[in-house]
Amino acid sequence: MKLGKVLVWIAVGALGALALATLALHRGEAISAMWLVVAALCSYALGYRFYSKFVAAKVLTLDAMRATPAERLENGRDFVRTNKWVVFGHHFAAIAGPGPLVGPVLAAQFGYLPGTLWILVGAIFGGCVQDFVILLFSVRRDGKSLGQMARDEISKTAGTVAFISVISILVILLAVVALIIVNALKDSPWGTFTIGMTIPIALLMGVYLRYLRPGRVLEASVLGFLCVLLAIFGGQWVSQSSHAAAFTLSGAALAILIIVYGFAASALPVWLLLAPRDYLSTFVKLGTIAILALGMVLVRPTLQMPALTRFTDGSGPVFAGNLFPFAFITIACGAISGFHSLISSGTTPKMIAREPQTRMVGYGAMMAESFVGIMAIIAACTLQPGTYFSVNSGAGMVGGTPAAAVATITNWGFPVTADQMATMAHNVGEKTLFFRTGGAPAFALGMAKIFSDSLGGTAVMALWYHFAIMFEALFILTVLDAGTRVGRFMLQDALGHIWKPLGRTSWYPSIIFTSALMVAAWGYFLWQGVRDPLGGINSLWPIFGICNQLLAAVALCVATTIIVKMGRARYLWVTLAPLCWLVAVTFSAAWHKVFDPNPLIGLLAHARQLASGPAAAGLERRIFNDRLDAAVCALLIVLVSVIVIESAAQWISVISGRKQAATQESPFVATAYAEEAL
Repeated sequence: MKLGKVLVWIAVGALGALALATLALHRGEAISAMWLVVAALCSYALGYRFYSKFVAAKVLTLDAMRATPAERLENGRDFVRTNKWVVFGHHFAAIAGPGPLVGPVLAAQFGYLPGTLWILVGAIFGGCVQDFVILLFSVRRDGKSLGQMARDEISKTAGTVAFISVISILVILLAVVALIIVNALKDSPWGTFTIGMTIPIALLMGVYLRYLRPGRVLEASVLGFLCVLLAIFGGQWVSQSSHAAAFTLSGAALAILIIVYGFAASALPVWLLLAPRDYLSTFVKLGTIAILALGMVLVRPTLQMPALTRFTDGSGPVFAGNLFPFAFITIACGAISGFHSLISSGTTPKMIAREPQTRMVGYGAMMAESFVGIMAIIAACTLQPGTYFSVNSGAGMVGGTPAAAVATITNWGFPVTADQMATMAHNVGEKTLFFRTGGAPAFALGMAKIFSDSLGGTAVMALWYHFAIMFEALFILTVLDAGTRVGRFMLQDALGHIWKPLGRTSWYPSIIFTSALMVAAWGYFLWQGVRDPLGGINSLWPIFGICNQLLAAVALCVATTIIVKMGRARYLWVTLAPLCWLVAVTFSAAWHKVFDPNPLIGLLAHARQLASGPAAAGLERRIFNDRLDAAVCALLIVLVSVIVIESAAQWISVISGRKQAATQESPFVATAYAEEAL
């Protein structure tokens, strides 16, 4: 039996190596997208079976007999002992935001190869490990936040700096997340109606599970999924009826609605909206990815984008910047995401029922998100390059009109015509697909093409396109849910030192006040992006990527410090290696974003270009925003540098014996549920 298992895993490894070699070495000929799927699945299987098991057994030593905070501190609001599949669903839905969908689509301007390799390597050895270890360490510390763990385990200085860094980074992350959904839904009554309906559906599921049929998870899941399907068909009817105007909203109107939604999602009890919506979203997300994979098997689409494009030199129209470091900060969440550490030390550790579940929830959910990133690469790269660049390039980059864009993109060697774009827009039920920056429309277009080729043909392409938009928006809104709530927890922790009642996470005046502060902060940057003539994404997405990866660096500093203080310094490379890579990438990218002389890259250079140009409405505000973005970027680099230095000092002190290796774990308490299956 053992020999059989060994042979199976050898076969999996050989197949994965063959797929990766095919992707890396083939040039100048068409290649099937199936090779990406095979390479990904084999890599994930090996990573979960061997590497995550090694981390669980040797580095973390998971203990099934240890009571979790969800058991010891259960209060029916934030600390709730929850079914492991519901927790997996919540965690996956909360972490799987726009990054794995949008980042790989945007990075496809470099070709399919760089993004694919980084998504696989970065996730298995970086992103999955970060999520797993931070979740476990938070569970062992009563669900403490990342900032509080930095304060307890590194130093008070590091804790204070980490708090400022994390809050600042979170604000940028949530603003860009909201901007993506605005760009995807503006002037789209079908998409707006469908996404709007998911909110009452989630509320219905929450009430159903809490009061009507407690514990009947399967029933609520079926009910919610059927309601979502009805919402999609309802959106089609609305878009073709006299009610379409009511759901045809501008970017500004959508921004206001999303700000209101973010506040409500943060303030409502977790069981009413957050958990059921995330669980519902997970069914839709995982189901859609499975259907997409099936569609690829049936259609076996060909990758139209080359392995590497001319834009590796930094002249790309989707975003400016060289392959290194900008490909890595653009892909962000598909490989490693600092935002995940906030969920792993925010809502999820308060719901974990048994400690061994952290492996499935932490490592496994990130692995699933990484596969979403692979799907996004495929969806983008199976489009004709001319179509891809027409959709993803801002009007300010390729010309102010569709005709000018077509001429510019064709001159690059990626032929496209206005008639082709008009036909495609008609097929998916949209007025136009030009200048739909943000990555979400391009992903939906590629996804709809794969679905329609395998299931229904052109006649149902519009249905598949808007299903894909709904699918993406569910990813994004759940990040707003969880991210705003995590920010609220952090503000409450900090303000509790000023006035104790504000630190009570269940006191409603504190909930309302801190939720409003968080929403106002990210709402400002969202409004800035909505008013940006370049579409917002060109300027804000690189900052999003830098912030996201800086946050991951903070999380890995905390994780490495705890591993050293646990007496397992021989394993510190597990988190130190990805930390060193992230520091190199993010510091390089931040330098370019602040000081690069190219105004398409450097924020200060862009501000100088605006200042020396002709006067225009809102010019002073745009110059201010560029300088503010540059200042935020520079400040975050300084803050994270302090944390890295403080952490390194701790490692040296403990390893050299100058300081006793002791962590701030909560005391061991035996679980009352030892009889449950692990």
